Amino acid sequence: MVELILGGARSGKSRFAETLAQYSMHQGDEIIYIATAEAGDDTSMQERIELHRARRPEGWGLIESPLDLPETLSRAMAPGRCVLVDCLTLWLTNELLRERDMTAALEALDDVLAHAEGRILIVSNEVGQGVVPMNALSRRFVDLSGTAHQRIAQRASHAWWVVAGLPQCLKGAPMPALGHPEGT
Repeated sequence: MVELILGGARSGKSRFAETLAQYSMHQGDEIIYIATAEAGDDTSMQERIELHRARRPEGWGLIESPLDLPETLSRAMAPGRCVLVDCLTLWLTNELLRERDMTAALEALDDVLAHAEGRILIVSNEVGQGVVPMNALSRRFVDLSGTAHQRIAQRASHAWWVVAGLPQCLKGAPMPALGHPEGT
């Protein structure tokens, strides 16, 4: 089962995905968290990474994979396992800035998701709701993100839109008690 969780910056999408993962954990699934962020020398990104680390429950596996997400995901997924990818747009950025073949990368991701095992939660930033960016690299990033989101949403059993911490189910049937981790 593949689920896509979209939202803007600081929308609560990661927290909601973590709630979905906790629900899976209560159902007996092992949780693997694939982190795609690279802090580099950016203090604000390091702070965001630390916030995410502090929120994750003990016992969740962690794979740091800023590149080659399809290969990492292929190795991580399995029946009885919930894999949370946070986040797709950071992975796209990492690949794009290294001038990787983005067509091949998206095709590889699509192929892995076509053979998904267990539960796959993919968090991503919706970046296409603003103005068209002025520079070519930014336009290419917005286009790639939109293409990736559409491909994943078509394949996904569920797609979620999170605004102000409030999840809305765009595709699939919403499950009771979501958004209330203490009740799951």
